[in-house]
Amino acid sequence: MSTPLELPGWRHLYSGKVRDLYAPEDAADERLLVVASDRVSAFDFALEPGIPDKGALLTALSRWWFDRLAEGTDPIPNHLVDGEIPAAVADRAMLAMRLDMLPVECVVRGYLTGSGWAEYVDSGTVCGIPLPAGLQNGDRLPEPLFTPAYKAPMGEHDENITFERTAELVGAERAAQLRDVSLAVYRRAAAIAEERGLILADTKFEFGVDGDGMLRLADEVLTSDSSRYWDAESWRTGSTPAERMASFDKQIVRDWLSAHWDKQGTPPLLPAEVVAQTAARYAELLERLQA
Repeated sequence: MSTPLELPGWRHLYSGKVRDLYAPEDAADERLLVVASDRVSAFDFALEPGIPDKGALLTALSRWWFDRLAEGTDPIPNHLVDGEIPAAVADRAMLAMRLDMLPVECVVRGYLTGSGWAEYVDSGTVCGIPLPAGLQNGDRLPEPLFTPAYKAPMGEHDENITFERTAELVGAERAAQLRDVSLAVYRRAAAIAEERGLILADTKFEFGVDGDGMLRLADEVLTSDSSRYWDAESWRTGSTPAERMASFDKQIVRDWLSAHWDKQGTPPLLPAEVVAQTAARYAELLERLQA
């Protein structure tokens, strides 16, 4: 993992797989600086090299979505605060308030794909939720599903949990709020994406609670790293799952790794063409949403 930047006036707190967290050197300042790097991970491994401009692209995407969701008659509170961002990371950082982060990853699935499809083939369910028979890979679900996961400690895998387990972790009232807000945000975002010829197949949200007890959308939101977007026309006309569900994210990286690595030992270096193709998909998604 690359060494975190030294930013005047800020001290490094933590580095995750793709983001670095800083706190002000002034202890009275309770804001945080969230910096998105160009690092890329897959199958819980950090990979080399990174994806050029990935941090800036994902930060721009999060900011765009935070702005959209804060509009209208039912605005969604988020963690962003005003202030000056260090010039060295101005294009890939967000200033955020400190929150009590909830230990639940709020996954919403609008389409049958990925691990959900594998489970459906095996048992006719997704995260234990029964679904109608006869669905195909990539099909739209009758209704979006809230399928939460427990955010495991660093180095461990997140695990799917039931709504009842969510209530045990955060309380029944907060669990219901997480479910209802997550589904509402998904539906709103899916409608915005649809207007731009895109399908939001699934996504995951993280929430925290501020000092007044208000639930706030935090971390990243509706980015290529937290969401699966497909081209709507390709989904309608494609003749294979690969054509229908070519996503605007690092799926190219996952596919290449699956074909060239047995997930043992150190991952191989990503080829230049895989890096370039992935960067282009990230950039295309932002361009289409902002158009």
